[in-house]
Amino acid sequence: MTVDTSSADDSTVGAGAEHLAIAAAVAAGESVLARRFGSAITLVAPEDLAGSGPATVVRTRVASSPFSLPRTLVIKHYPDPPEPGKPDPYAQEAVSYQLFTALTAGERMCPELLAHDARDRVLVLDDLGRAPTLEDKLNARDSRAAERALLSWARSLGRLHAGTADREADFNALLRRLGGPVKCADLTLPTCERVAELLEEKLDVPTPDAIRERLSQAAEQARSPAYRAFSPVDLSPDNNLVTSAGVRFLDFERGLVRTALVDAAYLRIPFASSPGALALPAGMSEAMIAAWRAEVVAVWPAFADDELLAEQLTTSEMLLVWLRTFEMLPTLDLSRPATPVSREAALVTWWRELAKHAGYARLTDIAEHATRVAAALGARLGPHSDLAYYPAFR
Repeated sequence: MTVDTSSADDSTVGAGAEHLAIAAAVAAGESVLARRFGSAITLVAPEDLAGSGPATVVRTRVASSPFSLPRTLVIKHYPDPPEPGKPDPYAQEAVSYQLFTALTAGERMCPELLAHDARDRVLVLDDLGRAPTLEDKLNARDSRAAERALLSWARSLGRLHAGTADREADFNALLRRLGGPVKCADLTLPTCERVAELLEEKLDVPTPDAIRERLSQAAEQARSPAYRAFSPVDLSPDNNLVTSAGVRFLDFERGLVRTALVDAAYLRIPFASSPGALALPAGMSEAMIAAWRAEVVAVWPAFADDELLAEQLTTSEMLLVWLRTFEMLPTLDLSRPATPVSREAALVTWWRELAKHAGYARLTDIAEHATRVAAALGARLGPHSDLAYYPAFR
């Protein structure tokens, strides 16, 4: 029987392209391992791990090797060159893994980098196995397991910060070898001004001069050399693997060095950069902050001061909420009621959380302004604008 494939559908074409990408990743992995160890190493049984970024991510088994290697490896292959004028995700990830590979196993909050090559744009990593992600834990129905995973995540984040608190010069030197300096996308004052315009235009909420001054101070804090450490930047729950040794971070395509307070503020509005971010129960964020602080206070003793930490965390949280508002508010439909799992409900909840935390820190002007914004959003989005909990906590 003859099969006519001249009009193959899109799914077949897509599958073929996927197979080619996997084959290219495996070939690149074998090539860099051969150069690294000086002998051919055969990789078989590739499994597509469906990375969400520009890399092809493959788990593969070591079929033959004269060296002692893990039985399975993970290959990340970046087939396309970086966009001109933009940070190179391969370079940022390679440098990030190089930075951590130089640390002790106890300080390394990620897989070990076994080989990499800028020519083939490939990394070969130790395989941490088929452990669940933090997202898996949050979407399951075991609240205690989810709580343990969240606290482990916070502790791992603190250890990551503590272990890299004095490594910015190393990171920048490594990065210059592979692609030049990082172009940091921190929140800037022009962005803050645009948010103020949006709040008045869409919600009839003016931004007082005192809040503008707070934002100016917050931007200066974000640029300060104090409390700087490595950040994965993308803290989405699917990028965190829950292993027996604790949570491990997987994705460093946007990794850079910045103030650790930005990452710590994400413990208050968890996973706010993730499109599917939902809410955590009362007290969970405070417990995560405590777990994070326990790991970093030896490096930054000032964080033992409750009032100082609360003020600086709230300032960073304000920047994050304004950034999310800048990204989301122009695209949200404020003319119809929100659902509990919508981005509209998330934005309302983050402004309410900011108001609450500013009140605790006695930052009255921030609390009052955030309360007005949250009320204006809630009035337009209806009674169901409270963000739903993750399934583990329902």
